[in-house]
Amino acid sequence: MSAHQRCQVLVVGTGAAGLSAAVGLARAGIDTIVMTKTALGGGSTAWAQGGLAAVEDPNDSLDQHLADTLEAGAGLCDREAVTELVAAAPDAIADLIALGAQFDRDDDGGLALGLEGGHHARRIVHAGGDASGAEVSRVLSSAVEQLCTEGLLRVVENTIAVDALLDPAGRVHGVTTLSPEGGPGLVEADAVVLATGGIGQLWDATTNPTTSTGDGLALALRAGAVVRDVEFMQFHPTLLSAPGRGVLVSEAVRGEGAVLRDLSGEPVMSGVHPLGDLAPRDVVSAAMQQRMLRDGVDHLLLDGTALGADMWDDHFPTIQALCRERGVDPATTPIPVRPGAHYHCGGVAADLHGRTSVPGLYAVGEVAATGVHGANRLASNSLTEALVAGSRVAALLVAGPVGRTPSYREPAPLAVPEVADLGRWMGRDASVLRTGDGLAALADRLEHAALDASPRSAGATAPASLAEVEAANQLLSARALVAAALARTESRGCHRRGDHPSRDPRWLRHQSWQWTSESFVPVDQEPVPAQKVA
Repeated sequence: MSAHQRCQVLVVGTGAAGLSAAVGLARAGIDTIVMTKTALGGGSTAWAQGGLAAVEDPNDSLDQHLADTLEAGAGLCDREAVTELVAAAPDAIADLIALGAQFDRDDDGGLALGLEGGHHARRIVHAGGDASGAEVSRVLSSAVEQLCTEGLLRVVENTIAVDALLDPAGRVHGVTTLSPEGGPGLVEADAVVLATGGIGQLWDATTNPTTSTGDGLALALRAGAVVRDVEFMQFHPTLLSAPGRGVLVSEAVRGEGAVLRDLSGEPVMSGVHPLGDLAPRDVVSAAMQQRMLRDGVDHLLLDGTALGADMWDDHFPTIQALCRERGVDPATTPIPVRPGAHYHCGGVAADLHGRTSVPGLYAVGEVAATGVHGANRLASNSLTEALVAGSRVAALLVAGPVGRTPSYREPAPLAVPEVADLGRWMGRDASVLRTGDGLAALADRLEHAALDASPRSAGATAPASLAEVEAANQLLSARALVAAALARTESRGCHRRGDHPSRDPRWLRHQSWQWTSESFVPVDQEPVPAQKVA
């Protein structure tokens, strides 16, 4: 890319949320650039296996989808946001089908609906059995490529958005960038939409791709945005415990009858929760971690041998192939699994239209905390939310004029830390089970890493490496999460404190924070009305 570009709207990220936004903007004639630090379609979407949650069965209902989401969210969901999401979900599926998505069908030609943890009905729309995210990414990427061919959209690959360009009033007017080939640069824009995904690479065990380094969260923090509920990181119960890429074994495998067992063959979830192996992910992950600690082991077993070879071939071919590459045939041998960092339920405080606390800055998808997921995400709500929020932020920016100001100030120099041990630190003290002592010690280590960081500019005046930018983003994101986790002295959703093992009704509230360049400052600790989830 050239060192200096301009557009009306810059979309950062090419997962489901970013691509949905880009398609909506470009079709409406908005001059849009889509930026990704890898290639088009890179990120977590293409890895998603479970599918998209939507009410498609006449025996299901929007009220039941709402209730399941609220129950999984442990009291911290925004009921209005969830209501909007479940109502919009069927249309989001229909829009994808209109774009050419090929979802799995039943014998009657209707959508084949799967069952996943926390759902009381079959409502998971999937493609290729366990390749749903890949199909979503394919369809949206194809639409973006067509818009590029027609000259209606520009895609900038292999480029990271580093910091926001702010005018004197604090409005965002673009970002500084860094490309391994093109060096530092900037993109001026009337609005910036962050769709950068999550923070999974903060941990040494994660289902996320290597690109999930908290880039959008850190950029928003440095721009002064309010972040909310960042302590809530969902850990997927079944990450293949083997060297190499973190292979997620979809919840849908348990939906079809696979059972979690300890190394002696005893069921792990027996008597833990009425839904057994299909309990919400926080319940399953915590039960697994407790069993692993009790037995002194680093993994458990997911026994899917009773599913049979045909089920694995037809419904879970991708998972089967990835397991076989690592020496495990899931049709004949239980899979070694452990919880892994999976989905960030907190993030940049935003609504379902992407609006944040900073004018000109929008956030959609996993980087945003819209209130849909609360303290724990219900399985397969995330792809659906990404599609809905991406389309809505596009409609918002098409409908309303975006202010333009030619003046902005350069971001402060980026402090580059040494964080080689970050994944191990986070895995030990900020994983499924946490304690105040562990979090306090971790916060101290992170603060010392920040104090030891050397200032480097990642703006247009001096180069920095992609690894340096990612290291700075990971450290800032980790500090935000640990500060919030230390402050929340209870166990709720996917945040579990061994020294505070119960929910505390006094903590039925959101935590919101801002970064002041030196520390995190709590703001707007919002009480949440009690949720009726029956």
